[in-house]
Amino acid sequence: MKNLFKKFCFVLYRICLFFIPVGFILTCNLSLFLSLLSQSVDTEYTRENLYIAALFTFWNAVFLAIIYALIDHIRRKITVKRPVKRILEGTQKITEGDLSVRIKPTKVPTSMNDFNPIINNLNKMVEELSGIETLRTDFIANVSHELKTPLAALQNYGTLLETPDLTEEKRTEYAKAIVSTTARLSELITNILKLNKLENQNIYPNIENCCLSEQICECLLGFENEWEKKNIEIETDIDSDIFFKTDAELLSIVWNNLFSNAIKFTNNGGKVTVTLKEKNGFICAEVADNGCGMTPETGKHIFEKFYQGDTSHATHGNGLGLALVKRVVDILGGEIEVESQLNKGTKFTVRFKNKANAKN
Repeated sequence: MKNLFKKFCFVLYRICLFFIPVGFILTCNLSLFLSLLSQSVDTEYTRENLYIAALFTFWNAVFLAIIYALIDHIRRKITVKRPVKRILEGTQKITEGDLSVRIKPTKVPTSMNDFNPIINNLNKMVEELSGIETLRTDFIANVSHELKTPLAALQNYGTLLETPDLTEEKRTEYAKAIVSTTARLSELITNILKLNKLENQNIYPNIENCCLSEQICECLLGFENEWEKKNIEIETDIDSDIFFKTDAELLSIVWNNLFSNAIKFTNNGGKVTVTLKEKNGFICAEVADNGCGMTPETGKHIFEKFYQGDTSHATHGNGLGLALVKRVVDILGGEIEVESQLNKGTKFTVRFKNKANAKN
């Protein structure tokens, strides 16, 4: 109903703008012609006066038409040509790669302005493109930096292995370092490819019924060597037989990264707690540690690509794990929260709405 009223007002505006002035001009000319004609009937030179009246009326009509055309030309220049010129100049700069361009809106009244909505949408589009371009540039710079570090390490260890009088012990040490660095490089490339696929929606969830209780336990057991090396206490409170329809392969990325982070940032002899509960139609998983924790400022950026708040652990990761976690949780329709206190520990909470809790 509101749109119909707007259309009616627009049609009425067009009528007032075009037809009323034209009707006014025709009425004036017809009135003038009839007035001259009535005066000529009472005179002796009826034919000559009639000709003069017609000629005068004609030129008067021409004069009024020129005035009206001039007014319409000015109107079109202000309401059409000027904004079209701005749009063309702006889009030309955009096609040349200048994403700092913002097209200035016209100051024409809303009732006569059909271009400001287009200009506003173009400005929003350029703003989004500018943001994407900045992210792309930062991503390339970060990837280049992250690849450069392990490649430099590989080159250095490879050079050391070429030393003629190198002992067998040192040779083994350098070879192990090369294997470790290669594994880190492989993990980095794998995570970059996964994140790229997830962000470009090239991975689509393969939904199936999954027992989260078993999956979390299996993923946790995969880090047994790591927690035993650091003598970390593992405490679990996992409800049995919690089923959830999801993509099990994608969800395993979440648990593996959260467990890896918890163990990595927990000191020797520390404690990691894993909880899985279902209540009020939600499945809630928590991974908590009593490790180094982080500041509130770090917590704001923890899910950003390549962000590493604790630089002392930078050699053990690449800043992509939590970005992957966030993207997977978003794709699977869940939520993730982080609570942390510096030097006291961190807790990640993953929450999913369980629409159908069925074993079959």
